[in-house]
Amino acid sequence: MNIHRYIDECIGASISVYISRCIIMKIHSKKIIALIKKERIVTSSEVAEKFSVSWNTAEKHLMELALDGEVDRIKKAGVNLWMLK
Repeated sequence: MNIHRYIDECIGASISVYISRCIIMKIHSKKIIALIKKERIVTSSEVAEKFSVSWNTAEKHLMELALDGEVDRIKKAGVNLWMLK
């Protein structure tokens, strides 16, 4: 295989994976915001359980929402509480 073709295929694959992850993240973000609207305050563990993902994945999505200015985080006794701004 030609090295340039190989590099193009690798870059194309990683761009495609990145775009897929962005779309999935956007879908989860909308669902998480809907959950927070309903519950008013949620924990990272509750989000993880509700969407059948790991705590780390839930925390990552919630942190992205916080960075986007859509939610606020309150740390209390070893628990992250999340609410809409």
